[in-house]
Amino acid sequence: MTNLLTTLAVPSGPDAVGLLPHLSAILDGTEPAALPVPAADERETRRLTEALRPGDPIDEGVSLVVSTSGTTGVPKGAMLTAAALRASGEATHARLGGPGSWLLALPAHHIAGMQVLLRSVLAGTEPVVVDVAGGFDPELLPAAVAAMPGSRRYTSLVPTQLVKALDHPRAVDALASLDAVLLGGAAAPVTVLQRAADAGVSVVRTYGMSETCGGCVYDGVPLDGVRVRIDDDRVLLGGPQLASGYRGLPDHSAFAEPGWFRTDDAGTLTDGILSITGRLDEAISTGGLTVVPQVVEAALAAHPAVRECTVIGLPDERLGRRIAAIVIAEPGIAPTLDDLRSFVERTLDPTAAPRELHLVDSFPLRGPGKVNRRALEAKFG
Repeated sequence: MTNLLTTLAVPSGPDAVGLLPHLSAILDGTEPAALPVPAADERETRRLTEALRPGDPIDEGVSLVVSTSGTTGVPKGAMLTAAALRASGEATHARLGGPGSWLLALPAHHIAGMQVLLRSVLAGTEPVVVDVAGGFDPELLPAAVAAMPGSRRYTSLVPTQLVKALDHPRAVDALASLDAVLLGGAAAPVTVLQRAADAGVSVVRTYGMSETCGGCVYDGVPLDGVRVRIDDDRVLLGGPQLASGYRGLPDHSAFAEPGWFRTDDAGTLTDGILSITGRLDEAISTGGLTVVPQVVEAALAAHPAVRECTVIGLPDERLGRRIAAIVIAEPGIAPTLDDLRSFVERTLDPTAAPRELHLVDSFPLRGPGKVNRRALEAKFG
């Protein structure tokens, strides 16, 4: 029988728990391949279905097609097998200390949220759900965490959620009671990680993507079975959690080498510990030199007036691109451009120091927790 891709409408809020029997069958390989889409978002559902074509044949063995939140704006669909999803979930539980109950506080049609549901299936538990359809409300965390059963309890968050939660003492106490808070989707500022650690929150930094069934490197250490290597500063990932390719893109260069996925991330591997230094496709050429935005962001994040920041390159007649800092300031403090420039120049070359500053209340996002740099470039460029 031909394997046809089906559509899996993923509701927000507690109704997401109703997907567990279907997801269990998907993990058993007894259901056709499914494309998760947000049930309440017609526009996003249309975007995904037009690009990834449910109803058309798909490779045998594929269980889920999970869209990426890449920088091109055109969704690619990572084809994940049941074996890959199981390997990912089992390796996660092994690293964390065993199966447990999960709190879902992310959109479940993205890989991080979907993995919370799949890990719950593997653990034989039912997740508690915080509805994030209208945005993340940290004040909902205490009751949700209190409702979680079992001796081991986990959740997954993105950095923007953790930043919000750290401003609510009861939410912090709730997170501190969990055995692990997986944090991924984007780089977390060192200052945020330190605040969480000081509050007793057991944060586990995760690195991965839809193409690897979500996080596959925890706190720099690959999960069991995961392989990592560096080629010309580029991070390559392999192992049983790897996608079998992209839907409709059989010759994509990211999967050109059998058993490996070529990421767009730059990194280093030292004594088995992976460190991500930035995105190769987001590097900024300014005045003939190359600046990695994430390196500048890490420097800016240490400034006491900077709550969150994003660095982008804007068109410049003289330099080609000029460095611009988009900053969410700490309450009651307004950093100046001169202040931030001198602060960055303490640790980085002056070329990396921002030449433009914009203060904002929030960042546009793509996917769960990733800043939409293109939207910022369009706004301020």
